[in-house]
Amino acid sequence: MKTALVIMAAGLGTRFGGGIKQLEPVGPCGEIIMDYSIHDAVEAGFDKIVFIIRKDIEADFMEVIGDRIGKICAGRGVEVAYAFQSMTEIPAGNAVPEGRTKPWGTGQAVLAAKALVDTPFAVINADDYYGKEAFVKLHEFLCREGESNAYCMAGFILKNTLSDNGGVTRGICQVDEDGFLTDVVETRHIIKTPTGAEADGVTVDPEGFVSMNMWGLRPEFMETLEAGFEAFFRDAVPQDPMKAEYLLPIYIGQLLREGRVSVQVLQTQDKWFGVTYREDKPVVVDSFRKLIADGVYDAPLFG
Repeated sequence: MKTALVIMAAGLGTRFGGGIKQLEPVGPCGEIIMDYSIHDAVEAGFDKIVFIIRKDIEADFMEVIGDRIGKICAGRGVEVAYAFQSMTEIPAGNAVPEGRTKPWGTGQAVLAAKALVDTPFAVINADDYYGKEAFVKLHEFLCREGESNAYCMAGFILKNTLSDNGGVTRGICQVDEDGFLTDVVETRHIIKTPTGAEADGVTVDPEGFVSMNMWGLRPEFMETLEAGFEAFFRDAVPQDPMKAEYLLPIYIGQLLREGRVSVQVLQTQDKWFGVTYREDKPVVVDSFRKLIADGVYDAPLFG
């Protein structure tokens, strides 16, 4: 079965201290985190890569990764396509609120790829390293016959996803005894503590599941996502026109509470790492160096 990997790479990277954090080299031969995600996805069997970017970073993106990955993927029979997230791509009959500069969020980002996705697909962040196991499990799930509203999510353990340099945002998950997601709550400012983790002073279970925005979805989800975006503009934007965001985990959580979808949690023990803060980069560089020393990856990555 054909499967696509949708990579959300349009983030502003404001916490990174300026610049485009998704394009920071972390591998010994100049590889960026996306290189490793694409490598692992293609190895797992995904045969289409869809980058979601912004027009204003297109030139840098093509120079750092796009042209190079396009050639690598062509040699492996993998298609590469681009979608562009834009502030002005909103439901008909609406206008961007005057003074709004904040992007509309991950839900709108994925929706930007609607015309390019007609197969089961996975969604990931550009600046997160997920590990090989998660891509294999998602691909296996997506290749099985299933209902159009049966999705999956890579379930990471919270303690494996924290930064030593500040708070992070994670989708805290509730999972039933059968391994299905019952709710996901976008939780900000999660930090390490001597006894585990907390968010704004409230203790959070470090052994609990979190979403790292790694979802396995069906093509029909795009229609549902589009309808949700229209409802978001009708209900949420008038309440907070400058900051309201259409976030993928929050919307999927809403669909779960309404009983409209099922989401199987595919547990992975891999340790996440990413460049949320500039101080994270040396840790990420060292982590990839160790993975290479352990034989997990080659250097250069694609030979």
